[in-house]
Formats: sequence, C-alpha cells, structure tokens
Amino acid sequence: MPLAARPPAVAVPPWLAHALRAQRGPVPWSAVVRGGLAAGPLLLVAVLAGRPSVGVVAALGAMLAGINDRPGGRRTAVKRLGLPALAGACGLLVGSYTGEHVGPLALTGVLTGLGLVAGAVSAVGPVASGAGTQLLVGSAVGAGMPLPEPGWQRALLFLAGAGWLLGLRLVLPTPGAPSGDYRFDGERDAVAGVYEAVAALLDAAGGPDATTRRAALTAALDHAQDALSGPRLRRYAVSGTERRLHAQYVAALPLAEAATALAWAEDPLPARTVEGPRRLAAAVRGGRHPGPLPAPARSAPALRALDDALLHAADAFDRGAGTPHRGTHTRRRTARSVLRTALGAGGREYGLRVALSFGAAAAVAQALHHTRWYGLHAHWYWLPATAVFLVKPDLGPLASRVLCRAAGTVLGAVVFAGLALLLPRPAGLVALVALCGALIPVATRHFAAQTAVVTVLVLALVMVGGEPQASWSRIGETLLACAIVLLVGHLPAIGQRGATVRSRLTRAAQATDAYLAHVLGDGTADDRTGRWALRREAYRALAETRAAIDLAAAELPALARHTEGTDRVAATLERLVDTTTACAVHLDDTGRIAPRHTEHLRELLDELAERRERAGLSETAGLTGTAGLSEAAGPRGLAQTG
Repeated sequence: MPLAARPPAVAVPPWLAHALRAQRGPVPWSAVVRGGLAAGPLLLVAVLAGRPSVGVVAALGAMLAGINDRPGGRRTAVKRLGLPALAGACGLLVGSYTGEHVGPLALTGVLTGLGLVAGAVSAVGPVASGAGTQLLVGSAVGAGMPLPEPGWQRALLFLAGAGWLLGLRLVLPTPGAPSGDYRFDGERDAVAGVYEAVAALLDAAGGPDATTRRAALTAALDHAQDALSGPRLRRYAVSGTERRLHAQYVAALPLAEAATALAWAEDPLPARTVEGPRRLAAAVRGGRHPGPLPAPARSAPALRALDDALLHAADAFDRGAGTPHRGTHTRRRTARSVLRTALGAGGREYGLRVALSFGAAAAVAQALHHTRWYGLHAHWYWLPATAVFLVKPDLGPLASRVLCRAAGTVLGAVVFAGLALLLPRPAGLVALVALCGALIPVATRHFAAQTAVVTVLVLALVMVGGEPQASWSRIGETLLACAIVLLVGHLPAIGQRGATVRSRLTRAAQATDAYLAHVLGDGTADDRTGRWALRREAYRALAETRAAIDLAAAELPALARHTEGTDRVAATLERLVDTTTACAVHLDDTGRIAPRHTEHLRELLDELAERRERAGLSETAGLTGTAGLSEAAGPRGLAQTG
C-alpha cells in the first residue's frame, strides 16, 4: 500500500493506554524467595497445629507486607513494611471490637471516619499511603471476617505475619550480591545507580535524550537519598561500609550538578568524559577503589567543575570512610509538614473521596449482609476492602484501576475455581498460597496481574479457614465496588478538582524559588552543601509533581480536564532549575552570571508567568514569588551580569 494511502493510526486514549502499560525490569528473585517463605509456611504451621484461623490472619499480614516489599535498602524496608503493618494491626483491632459491639449504622459511621483520616494521611507519601490502605483493609476485615480469636490476638497475629516477612528481608542475603557487608547491598546498588545515571546524562549531552536522562538522574538521586536515610539499627556503631556509602553519595552531588550544566549547554561531549563516572559506579558495586580516572578537558566552566568533582570523588573513594552525611541531604518530614500536607487541599480532597467511597461501600455491604441478597452477604467486608484499593489515586488513574481490578478479579476467580476442584485440601491450598506469595513481587508490575494473584491467594485462605468456595461471590463484590467507586470518583462536588496536582506544583514552585534565590542572591559562594540540598529538593518536588500530573492526565476526560496546562508549567519549572544549576556552576568558576544565563532566566520567568495564567494558577501560592526574582539584589543578582 502506498504511504499516502495508509489509514491514520488510531490513538489509544490515555486512560486505556495506562491500563495496558506494565513496568519493566529484571525479576526480583530475592523478593520472590521471601514471598514464597512468608505466607505459605505460616499457614502450614497453623494448619498442622489445628488452628487454621491463626494462620489465615498471619498469612494476611505477610501478604499485605509482600505487596510493599519493593527493591531498596534493608533499613528503609523497616519503615516501608513496618509502618503499614502497624496501621493494619490497629485497623484490625478497631474493626474487630467495633463490629462486635455496635450496630450497622454506627459501624458504617466508624468506617467512614477512618476513611477520612486514612485518605488525608495517604496524601503525605508512598509509605503513608500504604499505611492508610492497610488501616482501612484491616478495619473492614476485622469487622466482617468470622474468626474465633479476639481482636487483640488478631492484631498480634497480623503483626507477626508482617514481622516474619520483614525479618526475612533483614536477614536473608541477596543472591549475586558482591562480597562484603551484604546488609547494605540495596544502598550500594542505589549509590552506584547515581554514578551510572551521571554517565548516561553526559553521554546524552547535546542529543535528543538529554532531558530524559536528566529525569533518570533525578530518580536515581531520589532512590539513593531514600536508601541512605533509613533508620540506623545500631545507632552508635555505624559501620565502615555505611560511612563509605554516605561519602560516595555526597561525592556524586557535584558530579550530578556539573553533568546537568553540561547537558543544559547542549554541546556533545567526547566519549572520554563519561569514563570516570562509569568507573566510579563499578567501584561502588564491587566495593573497591576506582583506580585512575580519565580527566575531561577543562575548556569550559562546566567541564572544569566536572573535573574538580571527579578529583573530589576519587579522594572520597581513596579515604574509604567518612562521616555519614546527616541533616542537609536527608529528607526528613517533620510533624508540621506532614500535618500541613494532610490538612491541605490535596489531603482534604483525597480524604473526602476515600471516606465517601469506603463509607458507601460499607453501607451497601451492610445492607446486603442483612438482607442476604444473592449470596453476597457471606463476605460483605470484601466490598469496602476492594473499594480501598480502587479509590487510592496514587495507585493509578481511576478508570485504569477499575478496568484492571475487574479483569484481574475475574481471571483470578476463574483460575481458582478450576484449581479448587483439583487440589487436595488443605495441603494443595497451602501450596497455592505459597506460590501466590512468591508471585506477588513480580505481579506488582501491573495492577491487573497483582489483583489476579491476590484474588487466588485470598480465596485459598478463605477455604483453608473452613469456608466454602467463594469465587463467584468475589467477582460480584468486586464489580459492585467498581461501580460504587466510579460513581463517587466522578461526583462533581468532592473538594477542589486537581487539588493534589496543584498542591504538589505549589510545593515544587516554592522549592524552585528557594533554589534560585540562593544561587542569585541569598546564598554564599562557599555554601555549596546548602545549594546542593536546595537543588535536590527542587528536583525531587518536580519529579513528584510530574508523577501526579501524569496520573491525572490518564484519567477519563471529565477528570483530566481539571489539570490541563499543569504539565507545561512543570516543564518550565524544570528548565528553570536546569538553568539555575548552569548559573551556579558558572558562578563558581567566574564569580559572575553570563549574559546567556541571564537571557534564559528572563525568558523562562516570562514563560512561567504566561503558562501559569493559562493553566488558571495565577492565584496559587508559591507560583508568584519566582517572578520577583528577576529583580534580585546583590552582587550575584540578574542586574549584575558578566
């Protein structure tokens, strides 16, 4: 067919494209092994002891912890797995005693109130979101699941199951990890990833992939920062490995700054330039010295900054151990900032939406339970528990979540219905639970796959607990929950539409303000540590904003239209931070801002004001202060150019 006669390609709607998209990457074999050793063995021990209900609750705690068992450092896993598990145990405790002592109306009110709190807290971040999810799931299960154990025992058993998986995470070595202190293999991999991202950005300088590589560098720095900020299990006995990793991370910050400035200049670099960061990455992974590093040319300020950063990094590697970096580069959320986020516009919108969905699902479930309609009453708690996963905005766009949840549940229920006819009981069901636990770390790459695996696991737990096969009831509860959440999610009067995106964009603009003001006038030339901290906070806030904007853009048009134009504002802020970084490097070398930088800053400030107005953000706090920086006073303000 001639080229001109080809039919135009059909564009897939963003909400459908998101539902079809899956994460990529190597199989996390260590997490697979932990998943296989978590829920299944706990359930087996309980069945052999004649107390299957004990194993069901413990396996449930291990399963939910397994969903949160993502790649990263061991110490950060304490927070990532432990805090949600504590919240889930509290929810199980509250739900158990509330379900026993109050009527349906009061129970619905309590669950709705918990939804309001959990939803608002979930806006704080991923760990808080996991805690909010497990709080609500635990409260629904505690209120509705028939178990012989009292509430306090259920909570302890739930914690024991999650604690068992966390213990495996802390103790088991990672297969293929380099020799040395394997407890820090996650941190070592994260720091090495920063140097590899620096090399990739230098390699892409002057090409079309530079912007993507700069975003990848930001993600690598965020990951390493999180990995190194976990709790110290031995507060006063910091190991030499930990000191080295902290020193190597700090040494990567000036490299990242210089690489960003070189990418901003849009000039291709010789291949020799990327060799130094690559050798440093290999040295981090192997736990050895990098050896001699090839020096780049020193023909421009950014190249001289790169050369100086490589010398500093080589010195840090040769010293082998330094003082762990504290405070400035460790991202700490104080109680005040957490409260401000939860009570802000994004937290209020999030909390109200979760409360209405969770409360409506609980009310419908109670009505079905007491009317015994179509057999959906037997596991009424599935309805509000399913609504929790569907209504969480940070888990993906609403339409994508509903499609994936429905498809995954139907697939999982049909598969289990067939397996239940073939597998011996209870041995076959226990083996099925162990298999599903091992599959969860891989299935988390796509919400439909995760739903299918979790559905099989939950239905197996129900049968081990002594209840009949419930595949068709599971499908009915899920489809009803999908309908409820779709309805509530599109109600026109729930908070301020796009509040989460706008609040994160405001935070990113404030961080950009602080960074630009520091470079142009407020900071001192010798305060590079403070400058790197402000730069990290600006890029991190922009990355979080980008993630929120991408999710909002993949909603159905009725919801996506409320955040139109915010992606262009974020793009301008990103270029503003890139230009500020180039200014900082040039100032270090010459003491003045070049006319090229001045021109770019003024253009970006004007563009930001225009795009802010088009997106309807002219009244948003934090987006107005940047324009005033064009009149920054002092020896390094825009008026004092080279």
